[in-house]
Amino acid sequence: MRLRISAVQYNMKKIASFEEFAQQVKGYAYYAKDWNSRFIVFPEFLTIQLLSFMEETDPYKSIRLLPSYTEKYIELFSSLAKELDLYIVGGTHIIEVEGNIYNCAYLFYPDGSFVKQPKIHLTTEEKYSWKITPGDDVKVFDTEAGKVALIVCYDMEFPETARRATDLGANILFCPSSTDDRQGFYRVRYCCQARAVENQVYVVHTGGTGWMPEVRYMQSHYGVAAILAPCDSYFPPKGIVAEGDPSEEMVVTGEIDLLKLVETRDSGDVTTQRDRRDDLYAKWRESK
Repeated sequence: MRLRISAVQYNMKKIASFEEFAQQVKGYAYYAKDWNSRFIVFPEFLTIQLLSFMEETDPYKSIRLLPSYTEKYIELFSSLAKELDLYIVGGTHIIEVEGNIYNCAYLFYPDGSFVKQPKIHLTTEEKYSWKITPGDDVKVFDTEAGKVALIVCYDMEFPETARRATDLGANILFCPSSTDDRQGFYRVRYCCQARAVENQVYVVHTGGTGWMPEVRYMQSHYGVAAILAPCDSYFPPKGIVAEGDPSEEMVVTGEIDLLKLVETRDSGDVTTQRDRRDDLYAKWRESK
């Protein structure tokens, strides 16, 4: 099965209202539809752009204003997915559950329904400045392209997270990310490529671009969107199906072939899924 995927290098800029945010989101989605994409992926902390028009400047207090936009966020992406007949990874949004806030990724289906995945591993700012609560489970979701998973930014730096998703059957790992400099970006990017090789899956990585001085801890955004594959003879030599220009606003689109994953796992240059030594790994964990 072949299908096209678009990943948004989203321009994080000052806006004046939720309506302006919605118009920006729609512009990217319409563009992806024009390119016959089946999935479109937005970056992590997408709705933090809304803080650029709020008066509250204290990071702890301001991020707790975002859950009040959850209903509008869901309505925007659900209706857009249905209108355009698209699967939309709506980046991440801050939600509140029983007094705790979570950095949560969403996948919206073409029928308007949605599923979500809280981020599991939290960065220093998320833990100590914003007091975000971590998720505790990796989920996979059924789509017409098979099972997929949402592995949010820092979660990709822990091999166990992607391994759990692929053990549950995921063939595509979507990685909405947010990084403020090149070091942070390449940390996540290299881990995305490693996870693609280790697990013989596609990984779609994207992040924001631009400058948003009104939002503390989220002023700078550096990202390059990419669709990554295992480095095998069935795929491009560098394992890059498509990628954008560094930190430029754009939509990156590429075509993947799920049959190639089956073929490379069965008869590729290497067969990492089949050659895993779980018998040894279990012993190593026990003797740690």
